[in-house]
Amino acid sequence: MSRACAALLAAIGLAVAGCDTDDDESGGATREVSTTRVQVVEGLGEEGGFDPGQIYERLSPGVVTVLSIFDGVSLLEIEGEGGQGSGFVLDSRGHIATNAHVVTTGEIAGSERADEVFVEFADGNRVPAEIVGDDPNADVALLKVNPAGLRLTPLQLGSSDRLEVGEPVAAIGSPFGEQQSLSIGVISAVDRNIESLTQFQIGNAIQTDAAINPGNSGGPLLDGRGRVIGVNAQIKSESGGGEGVGFAIPVDTVARSLRELREDGRVEYGYLGVTTLSLWPQLARRLDIDVRDGGLVQEVEDDSPAKEAGLRGGGSEIEFQATPLRAGGDVIVAVNGRRLTRSQDLADVISSMSAGQRVRLRLLRDGERRTIEVELGQRPAGSG
Repeated sequence: MSRACAALLAAIGLAVAGCDTDDDESGGATREVSTTRVQVVEGLGEEGGFDPGQIYERLSPGVVTVLSIFDGVSLLEIEGEGGQGSGFVLDSRGHIATNAHVVTTGEIAGSERADEVFVEFADGNRVPAEIVGDDPNADVALLKVNPAGLRLTPLQLGSSDRLEVGEPVAAIGSPFGEQQSLSIGVISAVDRNIESLTQFQIGNAIQTDAAINPGNSGGPLLDGRGRVIGVNAQIKSESGGGEGVGFAIPVDTVARSLRELREDGRVEYGYLGVTTLSLWPQLARRLDIDVRDGGLVQEVEDDSPAKEAGLRGGGSEIEFQATPLRAGGDVIVAVNGRRLTRSQDLADVISSMSAGQRVRLRLLRDGERRTIEVELGQRPAGSG
């Protein structure tokens, strides 16, 4: 590559698919140049507080509409919501994040991927996309487009670990097919559990009153600095429209899923094989349990790592404060030294781990403390 060409590219910030060179063996014949324009966005929200207009102006080019085709028909025509959704650009190589239910049938028994997927950008470019992988447990999918000739605006992933209720947020997507739509609101709650495409739930979900409607699925939920803190996924509605109760998959969960999809095309979650009930102070006193937080084991699945390790479920059935439960089971209070809480319960901690990982469970059994070591299995499809 000539110094002049390199200097020009450095000056205008292009990622190159091709560039003329002075040492071309054909004697300097002109070659077609295909480039990817990458727009790097920095400094949002550092001064002046929450500015939705600035967030939209600078980041909406990084949000895309995703169209999925099954047997020659868009799922939008069949189901109304599935098959059309949103997504957002991750990097200059053309990776795009969206929801798994946008590009699959979403049925854990015989779930199928779309025959064709197209991604439409804010500037009108519509290109085919490959499904690199999908993760039904987190409802996340990773797509890949050929970046040549496209202008890409990658969005920055933030953190969902320390979000606070009341923080302002913005959602960008394609509700009801209306592309590049902005809605704003606040974080209404954290630590929600929402349904995945399997029988396992997605923990630590973000609840927001920013309008989320069919078609927003897969689009980003952004904080005041324009960082992705969640992927919009679900609404709770009696009318079918947004009623101020929307949910986003937390970005920490999304980032883990995307990382493994990029590396292996699939995500393996650790599996312990127990059903637990999170303690609260009055229940602990009622059962004479000498801890305030922990997971009271209700059932232990057959042929599971928990069963093999000798964990005990509850026996006698009682009802306390309108909650039916089984008393007498083990109480798991910590995993690898990390104490369980109501906001970080056993399911959340195990979900962050992988199959084959060995964990130390600190528990109470008949009033005595003990530690049990367990090797996690692979989460079975469709299991609870």
